Amino acid sequence: MLKGVLVGCGFFGRIQMEAWKRVDGAHIAGVSDLDPAKAAAFQREFNVAAYEDLDQILQAVKPDFVDIATRPATHLKLARECMIRGFPVLLQKPVAETWDEARRIVGFAAGANVRMMINENWRWQRWYREIAALLGSGRIGRPFYYSMQARARDGLGLSPYPNQPYFKDMPRLIVYETLVHHLDTARFLIGPIEEVFCRTARINSHIRGEDMALIMTKHAGGALGMIDCNRACEPDEPGPALEIARFEGLDGKIRLRHSGEVFVGDERVFSGAELPGYRGDSCRATQQHFVDCLRTGEQFETEATAYVRTTYATVEACYLSVRENRPVQVDEIASTL
Repeated sequence: MLKGVLVGCGFFGRIQMEAWKRVDGAHIAGVSDLDPAKAAAFQREFNVAAYEDLDQILQAVKPDFVDIATRPATHLKLARECMIRGFPVLLQKPVAETWDEARRIVGFAAGANVRMMINENWRWQRWYREIAALLGSGRIGRPFYYSMQARARDGLGLSPYPNQPYFKDMPRLIVYETLVHHLDTARFLIGPIEEVFCRTARINSHIRGEDMALIMTKHAGGALGMIDCNRACEPDEPGPALEIARFEGLDGKIRLRHSGEVFVGDERVFSGAELPGYRGDSCRATQQHFVDCLRTGEQFETEATAYVRTTYATVEACYLSVRENRPVQVDEIASTL
């Protein structure tokens, strides 16, 4: 049984702690947070030891791994301390505040020869694993187009994003924080993204960053995609999936509904019903994959260096596209890693 610690007792840390209770082969032996009250709340809720800071928890627990679930501004320092001491890390996305910081983080991991996985849970949503299997089996033939349309009405007014109010002050928001998931999932399902063209806008004047984005993608195999998101409009129907999605191939189409249901043509092939946890039990699946790979030595699906070179570089390419009003090759960013 592997022994881990969780650093960061905020909104998403709680979701991850719930998931850790259902992961086979590992348990969380301690938590820490810069806010002692938050750590104490986790101690009571999850019956786990609480510590004041990273140094204290690493010395006391001597874990087999560290789950870092803090804000991006803290990642460089926390990841570096773990790498220096040889502790494998599951690092929350976004990886870092800047491209330079992301480069330094993966550089520390490589230099220390310590394993690091980016906690990118979207591709682990059960409906996307089902869609991946359908695409891989050739059910709709060669895919040539897809669209993802994500909606949430939590970003309006003077106090938007009640679960994570710090979003309001982030200079980069919807692509950096939300659509990074969809870019990674598109890469997982369709293959490497070669080029992006991105448009962004700010609907809520009370926030710093963008809260609407349209991203056109071009993949290595020739497929094109459109990723479309805002956090000012209600979705068409309630459900665990943030977005609806459509994948078109030479022999048919696959549709994802907000309910988590997956259709091939008019045939429902996955119900999406009654899955526990967060968005199709994606956090538990992500964390189980991390633990399984630590135990077997197999490659992480979102190994840190590869993830930064692909998914994170695609995010940076989107912002470069906005600044320069042009299509951007992802390799313009990735080649600087």
